[in-house]
Amino acid sequence: MDCIFCKIANKEIPSTVVYEDEKILIFEDLEPQAPVHLLIVPKKHIESLNDMTEEDIELFGHIMHKAAFIAKEKGLTKGYRVVNNCGVDGGQTVGHVHYHLLGGRELQWPPG
Repeated sequence: MDCIFCKIANKEIPSTVVYEDEKILIFEDLEPQAPVHLLIVPKKHIESLNDMTEEDIELFGHIMHKAAFIAKEKGLTKGYRVVNNCGVDGGQTVGHVHYHLLGGRELQWPPG
């Protein structure tokens, strides 16, 4: 498989890891769009949110729980954003479902 996020999760490509467990990897984005910009990636390869199945419900709940945990750990007490880009028109550029955790400054709306 030629998936960059699978390679990062398998430690074939280095990253600055913030959190890791048996289900997910959270690491710093190489092109941050905010003072805190982390990527949350499940270790299981799932192409996009559209490919999530009922067996993945617990995994996605785990992702949201850890996003809140890491946001608190990073001191994002005034707020943060968790973003999933799904599909070409949604801005998804990597074919592996992932979330962006952004914070550390006031985030504007609308985002895109």
